[in-house]
Amino acid sequence: MSENFDVAIVGGGVVGCAVARELSRYQLKVVVLERASDVARGTSGKNSGVVHTGINVPVGSVKGKYNVRGAEIFEQYCEDLNVPFERCGKVIVALTEDQIPDLEVLKEKGESIGVKQLEIIDHDRLKEMEPNIEGAGAINVPTAAIACPYTLNIALAESSAASGVEFMLDTPVTGISGEQGDFELETPNGNVSASLIVNSAGLFADKIARMVGVTRWRIWPCRGEYLILDKSVGGMINSMVYPVPPKGGAGLGIHITPTTDGNILLGPSADYTNDGDDVRTTAKIRRQLLAEAGEFLPGLAPRHVITAYSGMRPKLVPVSVGGFGDFVVEEVPEALGVMQLVGIESPGLTAAPAIAEDVTAWALERIPAEKNPGFKKTWSSVRRTREEELEVIDDLIGEDSDYGEIMCRCEMVTKKEIVDSINNELDATSLNAIKYRSRATMGRCQGGFCGPRIVDLLLENGKSPESLTLKGGGSWLFMGTTEDLRAEGKALRAGAK
Repeated sequence: MSENFDVAIVGGGVVGCAVARELSRYQLKVVVLERASDVARGTSGKNSGVVHTGINVPVGSVKGKYNVRGAEIFEQYCEDLNVPFERCGKVIVALTEDQIPDLEVLKEKGESIGVKQLEIIDHDRLKEMEPNIEGAGAINVPTAAIACPYTLNIALAESSAASGVEFMLDTPVTGISGEQGDFELETPNGNVSASLIVNSAGLFADKIARMVGVTRWRIWPCRGEYLILDKSVGGMINSMVYPVPPKGGAGLGIHITPTTDGNILLGPSADYTNDGDDVRTTAKIRRQLLAEAGEFLPGLAPRHVITAYSGMRPKLVPVSVGGFGDFVVEEVPEALGVMQLVGIESPGLTAAPAIAEDVTAWALERIPAEKNPGFKKTWSSVRRTREEELEVIDDLIGEDSDYGEIMCRCEMVTKKEIVDSINNELDATSLNAIKYRSRATMGRCQGGFCGPRIVDLLLENGKSPESLTLKGGGSWLFMGTTEDLRAEGKALRAGAK
């Protein structure tokens, strides 16, 4: 017997979880179906974390509409959810004089869609703003900002869960039947019934669309690799540093982006692949990122890199065509009752709150509902003690001694923060789930010090060694106890004699 919901959201990325949060304002029964072991494990958790102004988005596009509206409300959104947000600004740098006319075009386009305070600056002014950056000139975009993308995604999910939304993790949708008002979604964990569906499946949104008979779109996965620099060189830049966008390219070019936690990101690259799960990192792209970023930032060195990662863009335009592909945010005639959110790549993070507003309005037109008195307008799951004053930390330690034990030395994460991360609203307890909630294992040693201590803490909290994973699924941390493995080996050797 399947469980009945008003709205089923397929995909727990930032857009799906933003929709869940908006719907949780109302007395609707909502479920989020996520194929991974936690939210923010796809495109939404592996990007630059940029809150875009819209300067690079075509005038009149769906992207432009949601980018501009999203940017307007994003800061308050982050404040309500206790998500790090910094209006650090951005410079789009012309390396050579012959790129200066491109800056004029970008400025004109940005102003036409309402981007404020744009200014073309010369080499000397650029050097005043960014002493370590080389270039002939730049556009100064002071309203551009950064946020922590995975922290936002997780906060959206956990606040939604606390407001009544159900989350089904490790639950891929394998088939859909029925019609508006009576959909049946098939999953390995049992079927789910829903009156409406929101398709926010990111890299797999085209597959979900085909399950309801819509064949007009195809997603072309485009991998973007990043390098993360050590916090010790975080002061090399003051704002985001972008190149003039490559003509007909798959992205905005390799840029240098500060993070709200003090690291710097280099990337992303743009490599089309047939596999949306192919998030490998490569030595070739590492060299490319260092070389291209080094044109702007000559002081960059390989020793500054602490790790690498990659994310996937869900492109609606193949590499053979290149150029711009717009967002799809619509209900189509051949699948009434299904809101299709397809091709949501950059600036999807910025656009998510605005898309969620419109999707919620669409749902309420079909299922009117009263306001939810249990809606959590503000949210804070893990208190980041490293950001507090010493006097406040002393008081916290007096209340709970776990605040006084540092478990991750690189990121100064306390035992209390890790315990709170384990006891999250979604019951996601992989090592990565703890990592993205607390930042433990994200520092220079990449978990060499705190990793074993987190495992011990999970065992103290009732988890069995056999249940522990890096990122859910089959990513097991342990094969068994050494005693059991020795016994198995002994038995095998005895049988071979």
